[in-house]
Amino acid sequence: MSAPESRAVAAAVAAAVAVAGEHGVRAREPVVLNDSFNLRVHLRPAPVVARVPTVTALGRERPEEVLRRELEVVAYLHGAGAPVVPPSGLLPPGPHLRDGFAVSFWEHVEHDPGRVIAPEEAGPALAALHAALRGFPGEPPYLWPVLEEPARLLGLLDGRIDPGAHSRLRDGFEELSARLPRRGGQAVHGDAHPGNLLATPAGLLWNDFEECMTAPVEWDLAVLLRTTRLDGPAAVRAYGADPGDPGLAPFRAARALQGTLWLLVRGLRLPRYEATARRALEVWLRDPGGATR
Repeated sequence: MSAPESRAVAAAVAAAVAVAGEHGVRAREPVVLNDSFNLRVHLRPAPVVARVPTVTALGRERPEEVLRRELEVVAYLHGAGAPVVPPSGLLPPGPHLRDGFAVSFWEHVEHDPGRVIAPEEAGPALAALHAALRGFPGEPPYLWPVLEEPARLLGLLDGRIDPGAHSRLRDGFEELSARLPRRGGQAVHGDAHPGNLLATPAGLLWNDFEECMTAPVEWDLAVLLRTTRLDGPAAVRAYGADPGDPGLAPFRAARALQGTLWLLVRGLRLPRYEATARRALEVWLRDPGGATR
């Protein structure tokens, strides 16, 4: 990790620790659990995880609004008995603003990060989540991470990547925007891959709802279909859907573009991910339809 990256992480951790301390939660041994698109910090010894948007904050004008919407959705699901990682009950979960960072607080859940989620588990888990989300009384913005964020990400990348590749990405976004529906659907997870399913002693718990949106369920199915963490087609079949359904094609392509843009932006902020970003762009340029993973 470079010196600028270390300083940025330290500042985000300090902001989370300060907010928690103001609410009586003392983090004597904060431990960074993950630093990728967001920073996750276990505020040890308290059973609290702070999440601070870092890379994602670059692509969102008001990241705290995304956190607020996520907390509302997850609080509803937890109250309804759905298997989710809940907001923290030890302090106001947020969102809080401190020193330029938005912070939310979540219950720390013991889990096995090495546990491989089987397709026969992931598919039914997503079907059950969709059933629970159908009762959500709110209406998250329609396909907002797909129809709105890419334009902002493309702006961040302008002049930072090959102009020809940038032009193709922009053309791809405009073409997909014309193909995707503008209404219909329900609240969906938004990023429903197995990495957001935690294997806990109490069973599988869904996590990370920051991209929750109103959308056809085909969006979440396309995310699951494209994952490299398990057999996506088998998981979609276990959900009860046809992985070969032509109706999934525009969502699969939109997911491929969305993922590529975010990986490129992450590579700008975190140089250790530059090689991953380059490979992702090469794959997308060969296969913008997202037929392969």
